[in-house]
Amino acid sequence: MSMSAIRRVGFVGVGNMGWPMAASLLKAGFELAVTDAVPGRAAQFAREVGGRAAEGAADVAQGADALVTILPTSRHVEEVIAELGEALPAGAVVIEMSSGNPGVTRKLAADLAERGVAMVDCPVSGGVPRARTGELAIMAGGDAAQLDRVDPVLKAMGTTVHRCGEIGAGQAMKALNNLVSAGGFLIGIEALLIGQKFGLDPALMVDVLNASTGMNNSTQKKFRQFVLSRRFDSGFGLDLMVKDLSIALEVGRDAGTPTPFAALCRELWSSASTVLGPGQDHTAVAQLSERLAGAALGGGNSGGAGG
Repeated sequence: MSMSAIRRVGFVGVGNMGWPMAASLLKAGFELAVTDAVPGRAAQFAREVGGRAAEGAADVAQGADALVTILPTSRHVEEVIAELGEALPAGAVVIEMSSGNPGVTRKLAADLAERGVAMVDCPVSGGVPRARTGELAIMAGGDAAQLDRVDPVLKAMGTTVHRCGEIGAGQAMKALNNLVSAGGFLIGIEALLIGQKFGLDPALMVDVLNASTGMNNSTQKKFRQFVLSRRFDSGFGLDLMVKDLSIALEVGRDAGTPTPFAALCRELWSSASTVLGPGQDHTAVAQLSERLAGAALGGGNSGGAGG
């Protein structure tokens, strides 16, 4: 398997996260072709940002040194790999950046290896804001030599690349990161609701948490911005968080690890998804806790926030 330097990149999935990530690759000087399941989205990217709009997976892979996939689920990735046929040249590498299922990714990697194509899994953390600035945290799994090879591609999109182990390890780590993030969000919202009923101002509570040991990513970057503001528009879907939590539990089950706290966390997020309906932002999960408490944060004024 040749290990040529990567110049030409095919990019599958210019959605909320993929769009700014692909833009970062262009800025770094890579030759780029993009495609997306949403009709007209790739053409819009080519028009507004640059690169070539490709007609589907086989076209985007034509002559590519590397193929980046960032899609909602592993099932979507399986479909793209199936569509590729022999379009991706031997010696190329697939950089799977979706928050996918490690077991499925390992199987895809084995199938691709038979065609002389390598695969690494490199999911990201940091959300749309850090995708825009090219400051994502990247969790990588796969062969060390292939990770060396794709390093310039990853460094164009992120500031830290954490090598987690063999193929699938990046995705396992990503799911577990989101489990910790999701747990921190729920417990924080519950604390704000308790405090508000006691007579504390939720906005003040957020400030105190952020100066104290109760601080977490949600208290810093989500509560004031998306919950107290009643905006609920962080750009990461509730359904995707539920998927990531399910993957985390699956990894736990496969490893024979008891997960009582994680299981409760996933059930609450899943319940919110059912109660609130499709198309919700993940920060809207706060509304489930609010319903259970019979009160909205910010004094029940749905039009504004406390501070």
